[in-house]
Amino acid sequence: MKHLFTFLCSIGFAALFAQDKPTNSYFDLNYFKGNIALHNNDILHLIKGHPEGFILSWNKKTFGNEDWEQRYGYPDYGVSFAYQDLKNDVLGTNYSLYAHYNFYFLKRNLMLRIGQGLGYTTNPYDKVENPRNNAFGTSLLSSTYLMLNYKRERIFDKFGLQAGFSLIHYSNANVKAPNTSVNSITFNLGVTYNLDEEDSEYQYTITKEKFTERIKYNIAFRSGINESDVVGSGQFPFYIVSAYADKRLGHKSAIQFGADVFFSKFLEELIYYKSVSFPEENVTGDEDWKRVGLFVGHELFINKMSIETQLGYYVYYPYDFEGQTYIRIGLKRYFGKKWFGALTLKSHGAKAEAVEFGGGIRL
Repeated sequence: MKHLFTFLCSIGFAALFAQDKPTNSYFDLNYFKGNIALHNNDILHLIKGHPEGFILSWNKKTFGNEDWEQRYGYPDYGVSFAYQDLKNDVLGTNYSLYAHYNFYFLKRNLMLRIGQGLGYTTNPYDKVENPRNNAFGTSLLSSTYLMLNYKRERIFDKFGLQAGFSLIHYSNANVKAPNTSVNSITFNLGVTYNLDEEDSEYQYTITKEKFTERIKYNIAFRSGINESDVVGSGQFPFYIVSAYADKRLGHKSAIQFGADVFFSKFLEELIYYKSVSFPEENVTGDEDWKRVGLFVGHELFINKMSIETQLGYYVYYPYDFEGQTYIRIGLKRYFGKKWFGALTLKSHGAKAEAVEFGGGIRL
């Protein structure tokens, strides 16, 4: 680990002294320490110490050269690397890499960072070697982190300080059981280093003219693999076909209404398992494993990216699995004016069902 950290720092410091023109970027290094949140009683045996680690980030500043930068208050974007010792031999150590945005408030003294990426855990569940780790069923994880910091830049020359709170989430989204996941709530303290002597000037060029657009119609297809909570029941593919309409409310957002059709093969296996293993639950094995849902949603547009959130209700629900409402949240990336790719998480409350990889067309 020490060699990895030295390597990353070497890259950063090499960049510091190789600049021959302004980059409008900076590094920050944050130490954090906190607690694992008890979101599920099944992980009570995993909460022992106070997890700690660091987050090293490179950030690119924006100054309004594009309209979206001005509308969102000149955010930063960048990449982060995180190391976290979970202070438990069962859980081990996590490493993760993220893409992130920094949004600013209160005259740019308050920063909200949203990061999404992939993590690697050193000690996942194994039925022989590590049966007590019911948090991570795989080595490769999905990870999200939020950071809310009070920040002061250029306190001394190119150095600044920031401090606040972070939430770090690790889960494999039921790609493989078990998957109770881990959420760490931490306090962080960090230092920033600007790569330039001074920043560029902010641009103020956008007008307040109203943005209008007719109703658009979308077709999307999503897929992936997942497993029920029954450890060892097997991973199966799923397929989702969605059709929905959206209406832009302005430059930033749109509302949605539509329908999903779910073909989840893991649910077919779970129905069969319940019918032969738990006769007291009165599952016959003939229940239909397909589902149909209606949903309303919101889409927040940030340049060519967008953040999509949806709340759905199953109108065709022949087998009861985790409740009749569902949530979807994720990222979309537009390619041109019509085509898009998407990476989303579907869950029932705090219980994840699947990570969905998909794409579609907006007409």
